[in-house]
Amino acid sequence: MAPQREWFEKDYYKVLGVDSTATEKDISRAYRKLAKQYHPDANPGNAEAEERFKEVSAANEVLGDAEKRKEYDQVRDMVASGAGPGGPGGYGGGFPGGGFPGGGQTFNFDDVGLGDILGGLFGGGAQGGMGGRGRRGRRGAAQGPTAGADLEAELYLDFLDAVHGVTTTVHLTGEAVCSVCHGSGAKAGTTPDVCPTCGGTGDVLIDQGPFSFSQVCPQCGGRGAIVKDKCRNCKGRGVEVRPREVKVKIPAGVQGGQRIKIGGRGAPGQFGGPPGDLYVVVHVHAHPVFGRSGRANLTVKVPVTFAEAALGAPVKVPTLDAPVTVKVKPGTQSGTTVKVPKRGIAPAKGDPGDLLVTFVVQVPTDPTDEQRAAIEALATTMPHDPRADLGV
Repeated sequence: MAPQREWFEKDYYKVLGVDSTATEKDISRAYRKLAKQYHPDANPGNAEAEERFKEVSAANEVLGDAEKRKEYDQVRDMVASGAGPGGPGGYGGGFPGGGFPGGGQTFNFDDVGLGDILGGLFGGGAQGGMGGRGRRGRRGAAQGPTAGADLEAELYLDFLDAVHGVTTTVHLTGEAVCSVCHGSGAKAGTTPDVCPTCGGTGDVLIDQGPFSFSQVCPQCGGRGAIVKDKCRNCKGRGVEVRPREVKVKIPAGVQGGQRIKIGGRGAPGQFGGPPGDLYVVVHVHAHPVFGRSGRANLTVKVPVTFAEAALGAPVKVPTLDAPVTVKVKPGTQSGTTVKVPKRGIAPAKGDPGDLLVTFVVQVPTDPTDEQRAAIEALATTMPHDPRADLGV
């Protein structure tokens, strides 16, 4: 991977709050802690937290990969020694005209690309005069290997499937590998020819004195191959639009509105490029008995009679498993909520939530003569006005 401009500006070790000598486990532990703290799901509408989450993710993407971390450390060492862009002896400062030492030329980072200019330091697109051929530099032609687009699909789940987790299938219509040419872009029965100009690498070297630069092959556009007879089905693109099914595993405790990333199941890349990702947006149907509060708490409304609320009584309450018995305390008011620990939702990650039981006192809507007489007799024993504090 060629170094990125951000590598010169960002101290990823500081972003994750770890030392430059931190182990892989230290970096992973620090990332998980910060990602959980600043995740958009935990901070809805908080732009600052979202930006911090992106910064933490970018740091982990580099430091969590041994190869990228090695290259990043080399860049940071160069910055510390003053050899980076704008510093003494750097590219864009320290030399007449901002050029390379001895080269006499001026280079614009935006025109050439940071990876093209500095890639040779790490075996990338630019090489010193005595160096060998490295990896490809930045692609400049749309016909070369390009990554597939990310796709999004919606999935509607039953409440209990969302609670317990489920493996299901998502149906979508989008780009897929061409079913006729299988992605080659060539007509059935034929194969692309190796590009004679670049020998199949997709790029050519341009000699610039003490440095050599990779450039997209002008004949094949970076593909490394020439398609003489294009596939009629996909017109040589290697992809087609058609319905397809993707199997997805939904983790236990998923919430409505949550986006689940399925890596590599988006649109296919073209001409050797990597596929995009599929994001599944989950929608959860309401349950006739249970509700949800927060990430893992389960809610349920339990009717109780006037007598049970006034005198107290044990009542059975449904859970996701077997019913449990909950005690209604004497004098319980309608709307009172009690907690049954650890009987809520058990998500794929984290501790189980609680069951929140709300008692709803049922008042007789059509009392019998006997019930009415009993209620009237009770009323005569309760002279206190419950509305006395309202001043009416």
